[in-house]
Amino acid sequence: MKNALLVAVGGNSLIRAGQRGTISEQIENARITASHIADLAALGYRLVITHGNGPQVGSQLLRSEAGSFQTYTQPLDICVAATQGEIGYVLQNALRSELRERRIPIPIATIVTQVKVDKSDPAFQNPSKPVGPFYDKEDAEKKRDELGWHIVEDAARGYRRVVPSPKPMEIVEIDAIRLCVEEKIIVIAVGGGGIPIVAEDGTETGIEAVIDKDMSSALLAVQLGLKSMVISTDTDCVYLNYKKAGQKALKDVTIGEIKEYLEEGQFAPGSMRPKIESAIEFISHGGEEVIITSPHHLVEAVGGEFGTHIRNGG
Repeated sequence: MKNALLVAVGGNSLIRAGQRGTISEQIENARITASHIADLAALGYRLVITHGNGPQVGSQLLRSEAGSFQTYTQPLDICVAATQGEIGYVLQNALRSELRERRIPIPIATIVTQVKVDKSDPAFQNPSKPVGPFYDKEDAEKKRDELGWHIVEDAARGYRRVVPSPKPMEIVEIDAIRLCVEEKIIVIAVGGGGIPIVAEDGTETGIEAVIDKDMSSALLAVQLGLKSMVISTDTDCVYLNYKKAGQKALKDVTIGEIKEYLEEGQFAPGSMRPKIESAIEFISHGGEEVIITSPHHLVEAVGGEFGTHIRNGG
């Protein structure tokens, strides 16, 4: 699709370090992020926006548990669905306001998005993604015994539930998302990596898991046939030896070079590594370029003047 661009918004765009994560804070942060996205819209890009939801899902799980004696509890797939609506609403309003100020009449829609995963994915045998609050040992063991949760210990903070993080296989609402892009509607989709579902006996059902949002973003970009995607994060570009002696910014790099750096262990798990793996996945399946930069430099980066550009090549 001509001039179509996927922008994966990092979790730090709504809740910044040191903040409590109140709704007023999230609304203000969304306004700042939306101003940079609106700049891209003003340049004529057809935009697909994805986003993280880690802190919001954690809060949703806490509410569910705290209110369990008075109302129904919510499984993880329902929590992901709820936060897609919540964050989509905040981003939609912020972006609409920014576009209105620029007198740019572009419609915006949020699509609650399901993503199919394979129940035989090895991740289900080795849950590793921490979710929800920390517990003391007694409460953690009770949760494990009563609910069948997988629990791991964090020596500094207590015990925490871990869930599978399977690979995304299919974007269920892909046709609706594609239609929005074709009709020049800014679409917000695949929030938090998507609601994980599995197909069993002809029925699709939600499952307790968390899908990496950058991997789902890459899959969405591939299924839409996009040539470029942008991953917005809390650094202006990708670095080698990050925060160490000899730190070096990567500006233009081929997929072959970035694979070598990945194998060297240059990128931290849970931080830059999944973004690099997503970039490799996208380019390996037909994408031409992945740009990694901070929200404040989106326009400069898309214009080729900033950020890290990972391209197809040796």
